[in-house]
Amino acid sequence: MPHLRPSQTCSASPRLVLPALPVVSVILLLLAALLVAGCGSGPRRISTSPSDQSVKYPKGQPQGPRAKPYTVLGKTYHPLLSAHGFSEEGIASWYGKDFHGRKTANGETYDMYGLTAAHKLLPFNTVVKVTNLQNGRSTTVRVNDRGPFVGDRIIDLTNTAANQIGMLGPGTARVRVETVGDVPGLQDGDMTGRFYVQVGAFSNKDNASRLVTRLQGQGWNARMYWADMVRFWRVQVGPWSTLSEAERMREKLKGDFAVNFVVAD
Repeated sequence: MPHLRPSQTCSASPRLVLPALPVVSVILLLLAALLVAGCGSGPRRISTSPSDQSVKYPKGQPQGPRAKPYTVLGKTYHPLLSAHGFSEEGIASWYGKDFHGRKTANGETYDMYGLTAAHKLLPFNTVVKVTNLQNGRSTTVRVNDRGPFVGDRIIDLTNTAANQIGMLGPGTARVRVETVGDVPGLQDGDMTGRFYVQVGAFSNKDNASRLVTRLQGQGWNARMYWADMVRFWRVQVGPWSTLSEAERMREKLKGDFAVNFVVAD
């Protein structure tokens, strides 16, 4: 087997002296020489065709490392163990080119032209239907990121998803978020977390305060807080540790509050 002298570099092709060897040995020596001579060439081109960039999405199961509590801007969030029956209403926003191509919270690459979303609590890969309550238009997206952490917003959509529900220009819209299809992290048909039943929203703080006092007088644990994005005082009862328990309480409250719904904290 020939060797390069110490003074030789990769830019010089080695001179091979081939003794009388079997044909197979000669072929092997020629291949080795080609490899040595090529060590000074540029980097190989890597194909970027879609078949070479297939994505295997994480399972999104609660025991995974990204299901652990996390802290953003001094607040700690506890991702839900299941999204079974999840539904909430609030303000949606969208995020675009400033994040395009960056890593999402579950390790994927953010694509502003895809159909994904960021949510603070839902398990990764949960599929949700997002409906713009102002025009009735809806889209279906998959949760692969965490956020939004601005004001009272509940979900961040891609450019494409925002366009589908007519909120690309305004930037935000009041929406309903509902889980659809198979839900990752399902545990015995229930979901754990912190759930409230919202029974009212008021622009006047005194009206909200009076309702809280009334509910507390009836034995309910009630709270009120200012939702800056919608400019309303929200009145909620709870919390309960499971979605099924919150739903039972919602049914009990229907007699006095026909329009109520469960929200996750």
